[in-house]
Amino acid sequence: MPPQFLTLDYCCYYNLLSSGAASADRPSYKGSCWVCKAVSPLSLLQCKQAHFAHFKGEANTLWTLMTTHFFIPHYLKIVQRTILTQQTLHQEGKKREDSKEEEEERHPNRVRCIDVETLVLLFARVFLGACSFIPSTVNVAPDHVLPTQEDTYVYSPLGTAVKIDGADSTGKNSSLVTIFMIWNTMMGTSILSIPWGIKQAGFTSGVCILLLMGLITLYCCYRVVKSRGEIPFINTSSWEFPDVCQYYFGSFGQFTSLLFSLVSLIGAMIVYWVLMSNFLFNTGKFIYNYVHHINVTEVVLSTNGSDKVICPNIIPNHSNDSMEDSFANGTEFQEFQTWWNKTDTVPFYLIVVLLPLLNFRSPSFFAKFNVLGTVSVVYLVSLVTFKAVRQGFHIRFQWNGVEDFFVPEFRTSFPQLTGILTLAFFIHNCVITLLKNNKKPENNVRDLSIAYLLVGLTYVYVGIMVFASFPSPPLTKECIQQNFLDNFPSSDILAFVARIFLLFQMMTVYPLLGYLVRVQFLGYLFGNSYPSIFHVLTLNVVVVGFGVVMARFCPNIGMIIRFSGAACGLAFVFVYPSLIHMIALYRSEKLKWPSVIFHVCLIILGVANLGAQFFM
Repeated sequence: MPPQFLTLDYCCYYNLLSSGAASADRPSYKGSCWVCKAVSPLSLLQCKQAHFAHFKGEANTLWTLMTTHFFIPHYLKIVQRTILTQQTLHQEGKKREDSKEEEEERHPNRVRCIDVETLVLLFARVFLGACSFIPSTVNVAPDHVLPTQEDTYVYSPLGTAVKIDGADSTGKNSSLVTIFMIWNTMMGTSILSIPWGIKQAGFTSGVCILLLMGLITLYCCYRVVKSRGEIPFINTSSWEFPDVCQYYFGSFGQFTSLLFSLVSLIGAMIVYWVLMSNFLFNTGKFIYNYVHHINVTEVVLSTNGSDKVICPNIIPNHSNDSMEDSFANGTEFQEFQTWWNKTDTVPFYLIVVLLPLLNFRSPSFFAKFNVLGTVSVVYLVSLVTFKAVRQGFHIRFQWNGVEDFFVPEFRTSFPQLTGILTLAFFIHNCVITLLKNNKKPENNVRDLSIAYLLVGLTYVYVGIMVFASFPSPPLTKECIQQNFLDNFPSSDILAFVARIFLLFQMMTVYPLLGYLVRVQFLGYLFGNSYPSIFHVLTLNVVVVGFGVVMARFCPNIGMIIRFSGAACGLAFVFVYPSLIHMIALYRSEKLKWPSVIFHVCLIILGVANLGAQFFM
């Protein structure tokens, strides 16, 4: 008779959760697996090892096992449609005879299918000694994915870090608080590049793309939220999305999820360094000019009046006559400009402040300043509204032809906006954590949708107001900068306050991002997020070095955001949620062609989004 072959997940699920009552098929193994006799609370991995030893003893060769089960259509069903309930199995066992031969004959009928993954797993175990593709029933997120319970943070790669209480916390959040948390986490410094992205895509097409990308990323985020519930027979309540990826794709899913997570984090830290250098430079310049009573007219094309807007891209021909300096010592001012330069010196000054902060074991102190993220966004929205009211709207719809001061309604450079928006709407690798403490989990989808709606409306509002109120003429819309605050001179008091808020917020969030890089990278390599001060310092020097180099030679935050957004979005937004949903539907025999076509198109969209960034 063929050896018994029970699906491993189900076998242990049934036995470890059963009442353990004695029966004919399990006379003395209370609460244990009837094949490997693994008594609870042994892990599923230990149980599987015993299973393989059992199979190896009863099957002469692996080929015998494969021919016995693999080529029988009855065992090739992907879904265990006919698995009996625990009560049915218990009743069935009472009716069986005590004869060992008869019991072995009836074993194959208990579990009526075998999935391909289990067969591949058996092959890997017996011949290759490979690692298991199915996680242990301990179901604790590994250290390289999440920090320890007392130091757990989630983040938006270009937004704000949020500290999350431990899973055993008794505090629950209302729907309003949950919506606000998602909005606060997703709203990051990407908002500074939204007007520039709309300019690159064209006004009408840019707004349409913004709304469409919001819907697509919302659907993919919905698929992430539902992904844990599509895994049968395993308690996934403590899992994060990288754990789900590891369940479906094994070590490859674990490695790629870690890789793209690091891409988003390091990309965020680079953008932060560039922006902090920008804000620190303009803040220092404003303070120096104010203290020394220096009145400097920018050597760039600008508007007149109190609400001045500048175009850093264009230097007028009469630039030699456009700067009027009123200070006592011209040499002193020139020396200040030499030592206080946006790209040559200021990025290096930040090292003195931020590099020591990255070496702290726990950055819990900085998490207390997360409220600054909300204050900064609210202030930016207020600033944009005030400037728009003062400047008025300057917009003209032009589909055919090109005008000097306006841009077409559609431009072929629109992928630059899609790359930015992928990261602007990115929350997929931490949305499960944000929703864990929702007082009413049944409202998770509704709350997530409302949060996405608010984020989308915020982006649309800021993008439209900045683009439409940009004074054209006399300035052209092409002057809108990748950081729209650069369109305001350093002497603008309202812009100065915004830069101060953002600078302090970023200086508190930056150590949190560095902490997450350390936890994921060093935890994956050494199993410890703080193996030694040498390891931590080396990693931090490398990460800071990336930021300094980009701030010195390529301080273009729009380019950095769109590349990092398209890269990490390819995995966490487009590919993994779509593949996982299709696999789950396939196993339950619910996969239909319309669903296949739709989700394959999402994957192609993600690949095209990343590929297009190299041609812009």
